[in-house]
Amino acid sequence: MNILSGLEKLLHSTGIVHLTWGQLLMILVSGLLIWLAIKKKYEPALLLPIGFAGILVNIPLAGIGGPTGILGLIYAFGIETGVFPLIIFLSIGAMTDFGPLLAHPKTALLGAAAQVGIFAALMGALLLARFLGLDFALKDAAAIGIIGGADGPTAIFLAAKLSPRLLGPIAVAAYSYMAMVPLIQPPIMRLLTTQRERAIPMRQLHEVSKRERILFPFVVTGLCVLLLPAAAPLVGMLMLGNLLKESGVVDRLSRGAQNELVNIVTLFLGLGVGSRLSAGLFLRVETLVILALGLIAFSAGTASGVLLGKVMARFSREPVNPLIGAAGVSAVPMAARVVHRVGLEANPSNMLLMHAMGPNVAGVLGSAVVAGVLLALLG
Repeated sequence: MNILSGLEKLLHSTGIVHLTWGQLLMILVSGLLIWLAIKKKYEPALLLPIGFAGILVNIPLAGIGGPTGILGLIYAFGIETGVFPLIIFLSIGAMTDFGPLLAHPKTALLGAAAQVGIFAALMGALLLARFLGLDFALKDAAAIGIIGGADGPTAIFLAAKLSPRLLGPIAVAAYSYMAMVPLIQPPIMRLLTTQRERAIPMRQLHEVSKRERILFPFVVTGLCVLLLPAAAPLVGMLMLGNLLKESGVVDRLSRGAQNELVNIVTLFLGLGVGSRLSAGLFLRVETLVILALGLIAFSAGTASGVLLGKVMARFSREPVNPLIGAAGVSAVPMAARVVHRVGLEANPSNMLLMHAMGPNVAGVLGSAVVAGVLLALLG
């Protein structure tokens, strides 16, 4: 009898007995993220740790994602506080060349136009809440909308501030769509442009002086302080990282920010995001709605950038290929590479990569500014 009682007690201490269908489903979803990272190489630096953390937090009785679990502690330290996204922005700044934007300042308008997707998703979430009774407050809608900027760190930063309960699906949607830029954007770009427009060659950019490159972080930070202090954490860290790169006097710090620092923080960021993939937090109707709204937002941002690119091509004195407007979303540098590839298909001698980098880096700034506006209004 004691043996049977001991075996029963042992059985009930295993995860198999307590495993729910929801946890099993989330383990399979997490496995899909790992497959996309390894097989398809879609944002592997993030999807791999996110996926494996998703498996760990759905192990019954383990408590790995709880307040005292290792993943829960990582989440509380780095994501709830907003520390990890800000450090990522520092590293992005150190890796970013704003030269194409400075050489062709008008392309900043394309980066701004691509933020339309953010407001499309925001309004969509509010409409669904009104007519379908979904539990989306204005803060939730704002956090969902930022997915349209295709900027993972900004999405996490804003969601942690405005809608922590939706952070898991928002982060997964943001990084999933960033990873699928090569699949999502080309059909939209081809639909909205003609063969002749896609083949338009652009003139070589003029050389940007070192003085201009060094002054740029100070000008942007000054404008941020004067006009939108709420965006200062994101914009300030981005500009600090860029100043480390462009100053030329702290190469060791610049290299550290571009390599060791970003690698460590990206790992912890992925683990922290993955800790929100537990069945209890993720398996809700709102999650599917967020994924759908994120796709709409990203598509709308791509389309609005291309459409403004067509307007610029029509009225600009210099030749403008409207494809570069698609790079206005913040997926750096993947969106610019996709623009370059689609341009080459139409014209094998068409080199659009550096031209697309202008709106691409402008999109990074644009999404940070929009996040600052939403945080100032709702935070």
